[in-house]
Order: sequence, then C-alpha cells, then structure tokens
Amino acid sequence: MRLALRFIIPLAAVLTIIAYEVVPLVDALTLRWFVRDLEMRSGVITSAMEETLPPLVASRSKLKIHALFNRIILDERLYAIGFCDNVGAVAYRSETFSPEIKCPLPAKERGEDLVLDLPKGPLHVAFRALKIENDRLGQLVLVHDMSFAQRRSEDTKRYVFYLFAGIGAVVSLMTVLIAQLSWRGWLSGIRSLLRGETILRPAANIASPEFRPIIQDLRALVKDLESSRKSRDESQISWSPATLKEILRRELAGDEILIVSNREPYIHIREGDKIVVQEPASGLITALEPIMRACSGTWIAHGSGDADREVVDKNDHILAPPDDPSYDVRRVWLTKEEEAGYYYGFANEGLWPLCHIVHTRPIFRSEDWKYYVEVNRRFAKTVAEEAKTDDPVILAQDYHFALLPKMIKEYLPNATIITFWHIPWPNPEAFGICPWREEILDGMLGSSILGFHTRFHCNNFMDTVDRFLECRIDRETSTISYGGKLTAVNRYPISIEWPPRRLKAQKPVLDCRNHIRQINNMPPDRKIGIGIDRLDYTKGIIERFLAVEKLLERQPQWIGKFTFIQIAAPSRSMIEHYQKFEAEVRGTAEKINARFAAGGYEPICLKIKHHGADRVFEYFRGSDLCFVSSLHDGMNLVAKEFVAAKDDNKGVLILSQFAGASRELPEALIVNPYDINQCADALHGALEMPESEQRDRMSSMRKLIEEFNVYRWAGKMLIDAAHIRRRNRFKDRFGQAEQKDRQ
Repeated sequence: MRLALRFIIPLAAVLTIIAYEVVPLVDALTLRWFVRDLEMRSGVITSAMEETLPPLVASRSKLKIHALFNRIILDERLYAIGFCDNVGAVAYRSETFSPEIKCPLPAKERGEDLVLDLPKGPLHVAFRALKIENDRLGQLVLVHDMSFAQRRSEDTKRYVFYLFAGIGAVVSLMTVLIAQLSWRGWLSGIRSLLRGETILRPAANIASPEFRPIIQDLRALVKDLESSRKSRDESQISWSPATLKEILRRELAGDEILIVSNREPYIHIREGDKIVVQEPASGLITALEPIMRACSGTWIAHGSGDADREVVDKNDHILAPPDDPSYDVRRVWLTKEEEAGYYYGFANEGLWPLCHIVHTRPIFRSEDWKYYVEVNRRFAKTVAEEAKTDDPVILAQDYHFALLPKMIKEYLPNATIITFWHIPWPNPEAFGICPWREEILDGMLGSSILGFHTRFHCNNFMDTVDRFLECRIDRETSTISYGGKLTAVNRYPISIEWPPRRLKAQKPVLDCRNHIRQINNMPPDRKIGIGIDRLDYTKGIIERFLAVEKLLERQPQWIGKFTFIQIAAPSRSMIEHYQKFEAEVRGTAEKINARFAAGGYEPICLKIKHHGADRVFEYFRGSDLCFVSSLHDGMNLVAKEFVAAKDDNKGVLILSQFAGASRELPEALIVNPYDINQCADALHGALEMPESEQRDRMSSMRKLIEEFNVYRWAGKMLIDAAHIRRRNRFKDRFGQAEQKDRQ
C-alpha cells in the first residue's frame, strides 16, 4: 500500500501540473489556427467578388450591392459584410453589419484583421482592398462569427483535461493492481473493480506477465472510449454516404449490415409482355434505400410483385438498384393465405389502427395471429441463412415484425438488432386492447436498440412495458432490463437523403410549373396545392378536401384560380375498410367539384394512381403549396421531400400538428387537421404569403433537413450499436475468463 501511495501521489501531482500548463497552450494554438483559417476564407471570398462587386460600386448600384451582400452572408459563418470607401466611411453594408465596426485609415492598402468581443459574441473582422484595374475603390469588410471557435476551444480544453485525467486514472489503477493483487486473486480483483468494490487488500507476490492481458484490455477500453467520444462529436460530422461508410469501417470494423422489412425497395411487375420496375410509395423505402446504397449489405423483404420470381437467381436474390447495383435484395415468398393473415389481417387491421388514434376499431383474429407468428419465424430463419457472421448488425423495420428480434436472437445470439418503429406507439390503455400484448412486447425487447420518431412515443412504449411486463426500467438512461438483457429505447427522428438524387434529373422550377399545368389542362397563372399520400384513412385526405371547400366558401376570389391536386397511391385495397375509404374520398371530391364547377373548373384534381418518384418531385417543384394533414403519423417524410424539392426557396408547407415532422419544421404553417376553419385560413395565408416570407421559411427548413438528413439518422443508430457491441464484447471477455477460473 505504501509503495502504491509513493507512486500515485507524485504521479497525480505531475499530471495535474502538466494539465494546467498544457491546456492554456492548446487553447491559444487552437484560437490561432481558427483565426488563420478565417483570414484564408476572407481572401477566398474577396477573390470571388473581384469581378462582381467593383462594377456595382463604380455604378453606385446600392440595391444590387445590398442584394449581393445578403446572398453572400447566407454562409453559416459569415456574419456580416460591408464596404468602406476611400475616405473611411461605410458606404454599403448588409443588414447584420454592426455600427461598432469602424473602417481603418484610408492610407492603408489592407487594414489589420481584428477580433472584437461584442455582447452578441466574438467577431473576426477582416479588411481587404478592392480595386478596379489599378484604381483603389476602397476596402471590403468581412465579419465572421467566431462563436463556433469559442465552442470548439472549450471542447478542446475539456477533452485535453479528460485525456490527462484518464491517463492518470489508468496508470494509477494499473499501479494499484500490480501492487495489491496476488497471482491467485487477480480475476476476482478485476470483478470487484468492475462492480465498483474496493480492491485494496493485502497483496501477495505478483507476476507481471499475468497482468499483460489486463493492461491490454484496459488500453483497448480507453481507446474505445476515446473513439466513441470522437464519434459523438456531431458538430464535426458532415453526414453523407461517405460518412456512413467511414462509420462502418471505424466503429463497426466493416461489420455485416442486414435490413428486414415487409416492403421491398423495388417491385417487378408485368405490363403486357414487359417486366417493369416500380418503386413503392412508402416513407420507409424513401428513408432506407439511400442507406443501403451507402452501406451495401442485404435487404430481406417480401417479394410482392407478380414478376418478382422471374428475375431472382436460384437463391432468391437480385441486385439493386437496377441502374447502379450496390446491394442485394433477398425476397421471401408468402402464400395468399399468409399475406392475408399476417399483412392485411393482424398487421393492418390490428396493429395499424391500434397505434393510430383515428377512431378506427382494430380487429384481432386468432387465425391472423397464427400467420403473423409463422411469417415472423420465416423471416428470422431467412436472416440466419443470409448472415455471413454470427454477430451481424440487423435493422428490423416496423410493426410487421414485432416478434422478429427475439426470434433472431434464438438463431444468432450475438447479433446486434436495431428495431425501428415507423408508426406512433400508443399509450398503455390503448395498447392493452391487443390480446397478444405481452408476446409482442417480449418479442420487441429482443432488440439491442428500439427506435421511435419522438420522445413521446419512447415514453409511451416504456410506460406500456412497465404496465404489462416484469422488468426494470431506467428512465434516466432510457433502458429496459428484461430477461437479463438490456434494451436501449431512443429517439431517432427519420429524414431523407441530402442532396436528393431526384433533383439531378429535374427540369428548372419554371419548366416544372408550366408542365404540371399543361398536363392537367390548367391556365399558366393557376395556383396549385399538392398532396401526396397513400390512400389511407390516417392521412387526413377528406379533411384536406373539406378545408379546400371551406376556403372557396369564405374566400370566393380563389374560385377558378386555385386547384388542389391530390395524388393518392392505392393501398391495402383488399381490406374492406380501405375500399370504403376510397369510395368516400372519391365521393367527397366529386361533391365539392360539382358545387364549384364552372367552365370546366374543378377545385380538386384527384389522381388515385401510383406515381414514380421523379414525377412526384416534379409535382412538388411545380406547386405553390403542399398540405400534409395527417390525423396521426410517426414522421411523414412527404413534408421533408416537398421542402427538399423547392431549391428556389419558394412555396409554403402546411403541416399537421399530429405529424412527427411538425416538431422539426416549425417554420411550416402548423394546423389541427380536425379544425377545418383553421386549415382553410392556412390555405388562404399560404396563397397570399409574400415571396420574401416564403424564402425565409423555406431556407430555414432546408438547412435543417440538410443537417439532419437520413445519413445522420442511420449514423446515430449505428454509432449507438457500435457502443453496445464494444460494451458487450468487453463484458464477454471477462465473463469467459471468470468461467475458466471457476473450472
């Protein structure tokens, strides 16, 4: 003990001194690096403006200069921009230019760069001379926001401090272990350390070679923790397909990725003598398909197309996407009876209305449940067949596979399973209606990670588990301990790819506007609203039509000048309730059109037909507004797709407060779809909204979707999965050693 104290105390003192000396030095070097970076950015911006700005200054085009300045400061770090004339006065400035910033002396060709500490935060001010031919016009003043540098500097100081503290702790721990543990008690000492118990007991002779495995494991643990910290520093990550590949390489060491969903990313159907490829109208496919493009792997799904069997190989595989294959699709075949019971029956007549609060009675049949169990078991076996390793990462998707996680664990106990529930999760009282509630919860808790769109749905799930199962719930860490296993329940708001690849093939916005009106026999000046949905009673399509009717009642000036186009892809047409809903949608549209018909005008243009993704994006770009009126929804990616399609920053999104997207896009016009008057007012406000306000709202939403894109959604889940895998492997190593010790 005395030997340990003699070593630990001086070591701690030395490390403390080093930490306090090194941290300020690192802070100063970091600040100097950021200032140099901003100086380089200022030079690049000045060079880019040398051809544009001097002619405007010479002609004194004040409005054009202000417009140019305001466009340039859309850069997230460039706070303001101004122009000083030769007498030292600020001649032109952007709206954000602070009056506290003064011009340098006119004799200087280049003023010295300054760092100002203002109440709004630190600013870097750069002065760059601007000339036309050889005549000096004045100086360009570039003001950068340095708050990001301040934040990163604080992070750097904190990480450096933690690094030294960690080194001191690890070295001290190793010293205590070597000094205090006997060669017979080293394993029990490690177990005590992991349990947080004291290990300071009288030590016997210790042979250093026996501690080499411990030292290696501790070093690996510290390295893993540092890697995890870097991975979670999201402010440093630009989320893209390349980022996901890097995460797989670094965090998961290239581990195998398998996706399981009911719906396949591409369907092969027969049209006459030809086989054509169709992309399903599904938010799940919209989100997951870019992930598989980036990560490769295998996608396991139900082969539902009437020509699907004709194009697969002998192992039921096909490469996707058709134009640029990058991953495998494994198709699973179901009989008509299985599809009717598992998909149309239990999943969509039972779980779907149970989880959506739209006042539709769920129907549960024992025969449907039997098929649901059988199909989940078949998919679990298929996953085991497709897995090339015993510990793949598996992404199980949605309410079709509530039983799948536990079943997969029976075949692949080391697999890391991420289950994402794309629809809402109800409160315990509502879920208690299900006759097989315990079996469903038991199956889902076979997951390593359970993901929902919102924290509200996470809380509902944990409350449901607490009500119906014997388990331990830690709400602080959002984990559930059940059957000796931990399941993390986290919020992962789903999104879309950025930039959208569909935009590459699109015509300019003006051409899209003209073409949409032309193919629908509408005059060029007609205002158009758009709705894109599956034909489902949860989407609020009828409420949307009633809002259009109310708009024309209260604001008759829009009669003949506004048309709402509703594209509704047929969905689950074998279910009687969906058949009745389609008839009700058609009847409502016909009634409203008949009421306001005049000279061929119809306020509602209903298109119950599947439309490809490219045509959907064309409708988005050619429309003036998009109305998403979900009565209850998990996220609703239509809202985000509309925003992504509007690269001219024009257009208005009207969004239901009951869609998960409303929590991320507050710049939309948020409405209660059950309040028809409020929805009509929102339609009128959208149609009359000034372009400047449209640009402000749309620009803000586009920036958010760019940052919080689908690669970030998948990346966060994969990072969390990697953390769980490291933790489990670390525990397993000591568990195996403990078992050997007992033997």
